[in-house]
Amino acid sequence: MTGKLWGGRFEGATDSAANHFHSSISFDRRLFREDIEGSRAHAEMLGRQGIIPMSDADAIAAGLDAVLDDVESGRAVFDESAEDIHMNVEKLLTERIGDAGKRLHTGRSRNDQVALDLRMYVKRRIDEIIGLLAELMAVLNRLAGEHAASLMPGYTHLQPAQPVTLGHHLLAYFEMFRRDAGRFADCRERADVCPLGSGALAGTAYPIDREFVRERLGFAELSRNSLDGVSDRDFVLEFLSAASITMAHLSRFCEEIVLWSSGEFAFVELSDAYSTGSSIMPQKKNPDMAELIRGKTGRVYGGLIAMLTVVKGLPLAYNKDLQEDKESVFDAADTLAACLPVFAGMIGTMTALTGRMAERAGAGFMNATDAADWLVGRGCPFRDAHGIIGRLVLYCAGKGSALEDLTLEEFRAASPLFDESIYAAISPERVVAARDIPGGTAPERVRAAAAENERYLENLRQSAAPEAKRV
Repeated sequence: MTGKLWGGRFEGATDSAANHFHSSISFDRRLFREDIEGSRAHAEMLGRQGIIPMSDADAIAAGLDAVLDDVESGRAVFDESAEDIHMNVEKLLTERIGDAGKRLHTGRSRNDQVALDLRMYVKRRIDEIIGLLAELMAVLNRLAGEHAASLMPGYTHLQPAQPVTLGHHLLAYFEMFRRDAGRFADCRERADVCPLGSGALAGTAYPIDREFVRERLGFAELSRNSLDGVSDRDFVLEFLSAASITMAHLSRFCEEIVLWSSGEFAFVELSDAYSTGSSIMPQKKNPDMAELIRGKTGRVYGGLIAMLTVVKGLPLAYNKDLQEDKESVFDAADTLAACLPVFAGMIGTMTALTGRMAERAGAGFMNATDAADWLVGRGCPFRDAHGIIGRLVLYCAGKGSALEDLTLEEFRAASPLFDESIYAAISPERVVAARDIPGGTAPERVRAAAAENERYLENLRQSAAPEAKRV
């Protein structure tokens, strides 16, 4: 006998190095709440169904509550030889209540047990992450409203393109994070499936009540196939994918903050609370929080790639390879939960240097498209107008001036259609105000979008509130 809970089949002991390599308690101990909650529901069902004596079910429930208290208080000592959180909980329970604890595992396998625990964990962390995304979006929306008319340059290829407003720019990221919240909500829906009852792979011959367990644990539905129930990790891949896309959005924004806070751009001043200095250069104020978030994106991507690789060649049903799923999930959830509030704080406390932004919004020929559109409004075909303004830009670049610096005679030398109204049409304020269409950068459109976003955020908070209480 090996002393293992599964050791009846074995005569020899597990090699010590193999035992350490095989054990997952060092990281899956984080699932102790989910494991105990799931075990409590399972034991209650076993008692109700008469599969085990009700007195044993009651003893198990009380014992699990005591184990939970011991774990939360730090009194419980996990044993690596018990391998994982499931066996450690059962071991602690049996030590506390005796033989009744040995009945807990009736009608289930660690295969459906771990699938249950991980689904519960992912659901809980999704609720947390959606709440953090809502807080970040609220910051962005507030700033967008404050800067609905603050001019700044818009870029394509990181080259000056057309003026926009800072509020409009911030709302572009709001849309990204709104999609992220939707992706997490979609992932939660597919994670909200109770696999308990799938057994090792084929279900169980005991007359269990899966619906009772599903309802007790708050799942929306039951898994439909026992093979799939124990081997499905699509919800893990979806979670890691949603986390990776969210980190991509954070990283893109961080890249802009790094640029904007540089002396070359000087669009924003970061708060001292979210900046660091140099150990050698006294003048430095570094955007380390933005850089660190940008850097942490890689580790979340790594978790996704790792899990895609793990599952790509697995035959049905459960394989030990799936033990690798938890650390990727834990790390991605922890990374997001750390990055989102820091990022929200950094953005919420930065100072927008609107004078500098407005100055740059009037440079770089960013009104060229509107000059061409002005000609189109006078009957000139757009392609011809494009050529006329292109030649004027080339002329201005040669003499070091802007389009608005040209005299009317210089304009009319390029086209007789020009008159005095061209100057008002190509001012940065007019260029921005002209984009008065849904989704456009006109200040009134930005304010309207911010108002709609407030309604969305209120609905998001209300929908998340019941889950937040459970967390």
